[in-house]
Amino acid sequence: MRHTWFGLFVLAGVAGNVIAQDTGHAEEAQAGRVSFGMEDGVADRVRISVGGKPFAEYRLNKHGKLPKPFLLPLRSADGTVLTRALENPKDHPHHKGVWVSVDKVNDVDFWAEKGRIVTQAAEVLPKQNALKVTNEWRSLDGNAIVDEATTITVLPNRTLSYDIRFIANHGPVTFGDTKEGLFGFRMVDSLREKETGKVVNADGQQGTGQCWGQPSAWVDYYGKVQDNTVGVALFDHPKNLRKSRYHVRNYGLFSISPFGEKAYSKGKSSARPVVLEAGKTLRFRYALYVHDGDTTTGKVADAYKNWLGRTAHAK
Repeated sequence: MRHTWFGLFVLAGVAGNVIAQDTGHAEEAQAGRVSFGMEDGVADRVRISVGGKPFAEYRLNKHGKLPKPFLLPLRSADGTVLTRALENPKDHPHHKGVWVSVDKVNDVDFWAEKGRIVTQAAEVLPKQNALKVTNEWRSLDGNAIVDEATTITVLPNRTLSYDIRFIANHGPVTFGDTKEGLFGFRMVDSLREKETGKVVNADGQQGTGQCWGQPSAWVDYYGKVQDNTVGVALFDHPKNLRKSRYHVRNYGLFSISPFGEKAYSKGKSSARPVVLEAGKTLRFRYALYVHDGDTTTGKVADAYKNWLGRTAHAK
């Protein structure tokens, strides 16, 4: 499948060609203003700023040279980088910034990067403060398995809202039972629970031991980065297919997925694979909220309510 979209700022990965148009940043410094642009003229990155300050970069994978597209670095309001660097990771090199992938899609392990997720097109939607991307999920032999159309909306409070749609354009798709997915974040080492990190969910459970594998409206992970207390919370949406569970670990992985009923319950629940019929669409909504301070001072519960309000009527 190939799409070409046009808007304020367009990147189209059609036949390897990239088209870029940037309208400038005359009012970028306005507080709360969200803007998008190229990263120093590099055609495969979209820079995202909030209030004139760098927030994140979305790295496209238009030629399939990477295993998947991902967002990195991710920054707090004062510019502190919250994502682990790509270079020389000590473990799990497939944990790259903020990403969407999952294992066991028609038995292909995309989370472990045994399949390729290739960008087909990307478009900035200025009125919505959003970036819309289309990615094709392929097996290593190059066969298309499923298409992903994701809209990433950026809120002025540094919330990334992901509206993920899987479209079965290439035949039926089975999402197997696995803990490896779906919306992930790999944090800088100092933030993880093994060092300074603290973990709490919306139901009052604390620590990775209590919060791992549990469904909850949100989970917050905060700690020290360069002597600053900062945090990242993941939000689940009540209108998703089913309640998602959190793969939150003391070594720095933090993700949320609806696909691991048996895996997350350690066999107490039966596996519930999801079969997407040919031509059908499967939708999931999640968000990542970057905040200063701990869960209370960062107003995580309020940010979650704000996000739900903004998505209440989204089609």
